[in-house]
Order: sequence, then structure tokens, then C-alpha cells
Amino acid sequence: MASDDVANLADSIAKTQVDEGELSYKGQGLKLDNAQSVEKMVRAIQEFDGLRALRLEGNTIGVEAAQTIAKALEKKSDLQCCHWSDMFTGRLRAEIPPALVSLGDALIMAGARLKVLDLSDNAFGPDGVKGIEKLLKSATCHTLQELRLNNCGMGIGGGKILAAALTVCHKESSALGAPLQLKVFIAGRNRLENDGATALAQAFQLIGSLEEVHMPQNGINYQGVTALATAMQHNPQLRVLNLNDNTFTKRGAIAMAQALKHLRNVQVINFGDCLVRSEGASAISETLREGLPILKELNLSFGEITKDAALEVARSVQHKDQLEILDLNGNSLGEDGCENLREVMENMNMADKLGSLSDDEGEPEEDEDEEEDDDDDYEDVEEEEEEEGEKSELNQFSTPPSAPRTPDASTFLSFPSPDKLLRLGAKRSFLLQQQVDVLDASKTAEAFLKISSVYKEDDAEVKAAVLESIDAVLSKAFLTPSFQGLSFMSSLLVMLGLLKSEDKLKPVKVVPGHLQCLEHAVKQSYFPREHVTVLNAFMARPSKSLEPCSGARDRLKSTLQKLTPES
Repeated sequence: MASDDVANLADSIAKTQVDEGELSYKGQGLKLDNAQSVEKMVRAIQEFDGLRALRLEGNTIGVEAAQTIAKALEKKSDLQCCHWSDMFTGRLRAEIPPALVSLGDALIMAGARLKVLDLSDNAFGPDGVKGIEKLLKSATCHTLQELRLNNCGMGIGGGKILAAALTVCHKESSALGAPLQLKVFIAGRNRLENDGATALAQAFQLIGSLEEVHMPQNGINYQGVTALATAMQHNPQLRVLNLNDNTFTKRGAIAMAQALKHLRNVQVINFGDCLVRSEGASAISETLREGLPILKELNLSFGEITKDAALEVARSVQHKDQLEILDLNGNSLGEDGCENLREVMENMNMADKLGSLSDDEGEPEEDEDEEEDDDDDYEDVEEEEEEEGEKSELNQFSTPPSAPRTPDASTFLSFPSPDKLLRLGAKRSFLLQQQVDVLDASKTAEAFLKISSVYKEDDAEVKAAVLESIDAVLSKAFLTPSFQGLSFMSSLLVMLGLLKSEDKLKPVKVVPGHLQCLEHAVKQSYFPREHVTVLNAFMARPSKSLEPCSGARDRLKSTLQKLTPES
């Protein structure tokens, strides 16, 4: 038996990477449910002197297994790095907090001093944040330098709990003469929204040591962006700021531009898909002329920036000797604007620094300019409504003032986001059916693409909401006798970049969600078979617009081929 045990242990170690104090089970796809399933791992941990890093990502760990691993960690005082992303796949959400509590308690008991804590891609929600709350407040995290919580579904509540824990950690570590020096904070795709972002901004302002902040896709509007802008001013060593795919509008962009004037070490700015608009871009240009001396990357793509503002941005980077990439793709420059932009960059000997302009939206129509002004007016009205709502709620002793304002279907379709779709509630299908005019085929196609743009394959709640909404809109359309199905298909093909048109319709930036939702739709009984045949013919043609979504494209093509009757 003893020799078998030695052989098993040797086999386990052979499959495990050991490098400079690191024990790694990364990506082994282990299903660890109970104490017996982790016997080899526990033995390896116990016998590893000077264990500094433990990689458990890419496995799935149950409560009992986590408790058993935790027992082995209680004596590992040298542990500094916990790479524990994606380690609860397939687990019930209720299982995750107790597993995290066990592991956290073990680290505290061991007297470990963490530098890196990575729990990304664990969909644990606010309860999961509660599971690490004690750990984050403890002396074990007084030395924390990197906190990675990407794609954890924290929500507003989780963001507030996290902010409070970091604040306690900083205050208690400061009282001991060695304040928390957090350098890297990553929390993209967490539905933090304004309230969650504002709470974290207050913690960031207190901490003051951040070098990288990544918070993309969080449903943050200008109020939250403004709070983050204020916080960034208090972090003078900031090098990377990634707020991609939030909604700045001009107010948030101007506030952020003002904040960046105070920062000299920023190298990477990613405000792509943030709707910074022309006025925001101009404000950022002013900051570029005055500061940001070592900037390497600037992403202002898909921000509804027009030609003059884009040219202003380009001229403002003239003396940025370290600049590597300027991304202004997907804005509203028009053909002449794109050419002018290329000329400006070439005249500054910086043509190679300009990113692709292949997804430019073209010059805006006059009514689009008016819409932008209307959007800014809407912000003012929305703010007033929120203030009035808060007063009313306080008087009625009901929902606290921090409760997010429920968007309507029109707001969602104007600026789609997963958060807004979910916040439409159980009646979202009915609301979207009522909002979309199915007698207008092109608007129906546009609505389909806007809803499907927020599709997330790895988020069951969002996925279900998107597919339910699409089915509601398309079934109503195709079951309406006067619906022009061929016009719908024509508009859809134009917007996907598969068909050229002389009309005002313009192609959109195709994302995998568009094709994944279309694959779902063509399999439904409401989708006419003759349209499947048309779609199959166009999908068979080469298309540059679909190249970034090759996986989703190939799956759609395969499905269409199966559904298309042989001639």
C-alpha cells in the first residue's frame, strides 16, 4: 500500500507545475467534491515547504473539498498569491460563500500575508463578496497588492460590501503604520452601476496607491464615472485606466478629462464604447495637450465622436513620444473625416499609430445631432426625477434612496446594457413588444440587433432574458399579417454588413451575440423557412464584418445548413 501511495503522489506531482514556491493545478478540470477527492492535493500542499502561490483555477471545488484544502492551508504562513479564478463551475451559488469562508479563515489562521487574490470568473454574486469580507478586512490582506474580481456578478450590493471591506482594511493597516498599498484592481462585468462604482470610488480615494483600475462593462453612467474621476485624482501612480463599455456621455467624459490633468503616469486609457461624444473628446484633447506625457494607448472608439473632435484628439497627441496606438474606430467621421484623420496623423509622422477606421459610422445626420442634445437634456430630467424620487421614498419609509431607477424599454433600446434589460423585470417581453413598431421592418431589425447585442453565453440570467425578449418581438412581428418579412431580412442583412444598400441604413459593429441570437431565432417555429434559405445563401458568402465573430458565425452557418432543405 505504501508503495502505491508513493506512486500516486508522484503521479500527482508529475501533473502539477511547481515553480519557485508555486503549486499549480491550473486548468486540470478536476471535480473536487469531498475530502477523499482532494487527498493527493492536500498531501502535496502539506509537504510543500515555503508554499508562496497556489493555483486552483479551472477546476470545480465543493464545500467539503474546500474545507479540507483549507485545513492544509492553516499552517502555510508563507502563502502570498491565491490564483483561484474559475474554480466553482457548475456549483450552486449557495455552495460558494461557505467554501470561500473556509479558505479565508485558513489564511487568517496561518498568518499569511497576501499580495495577490484572484477570484475572477466565479459567479458568486453579493453573497460571495460576503464570503471574502472577513478575509479582506483582516491583517492577511493588509499587504494585498492585486485584487482581481472580474466577472463575479457582484452587483450594487456586492460592490458596496467590497468597498466597505477595503476601507476597513486600509484604516486598520494605517493604524499599524503600514497602510494598504493596493496597486491593481480588476472588477469588470459585475453590474456595479452608479451606486456600486461610487462606493468603490470612495475607497479608492482613501487608498491612493492604485496603478491599474479595470472596471469595464458595469452599467456605470455619468454619476458613477464622475465619482471615479474624483477618486483617480488621489491615485498619482495610476498607469492604466480601463472603463470600456460604460456610459460617460459628455458630463462623465468632461469630469474624467479634468481628473486626468492631475495624473502624470498614465500610460493606457480605454474609454472605448463609453459614449464620450464630441464635447467629451474635446475635453480629453485639452488634457492631452497639457499633460499625460508618457501615454502609450488611447482608446476612444465607438463614442459618437464627430470629425472635428476626432481631428482635435489626433492633433493633441503630436508630442506623445511613447504613443503606440490611437483608436478612434467606430465613431462618426464619414469618409472625408477618416481621410482627414489619416492625413493629420501622417503629417505628424504618426500614421502607424492610428488604429483601423473600418467600422466608422459615417457622418451623423442633423437629426442625430439633435438627438445628442436631447440625450443631455434627458440626463438633467433623469437626475431631477431621481432626486424627487428619493425624497418621496424617504417620506414613505420604503425603498432606500440608493435603489437604482428602473429604466423603461425606450431607454434600454437607446442605450442597451445587460443591467437595463434585467431591470425591466418580469414584464420585459411585454414592454419591448409594445415599444417596437413591428409595422416598420427596419426598426424591428434594429431592435433585434440592439437586444441581442447584450447577449452573454456565460450568464444564464442575461442569456434567458435576451432570448425571451427576442422571441417576444420576433414572434409578434412574423405573426402580424401586414409585417414585411422580406424588408426585415433585407434590413437585417444590411446592418450585419452582408448586403449593400443605398438607403440610410448602416452596418453595425457585429458582436457574437448578434449571431448567437440569430441562430436561436431561426430554429423557432415563428421564423419562416423561406427566410432561413435566404439567410443561408448570404452567410455562405465571405464577409469581413463577421470575421471577428468566427466561432458564432460558423455555428450559425452550420445550423442554417441543417435547416435548409436540399434543392
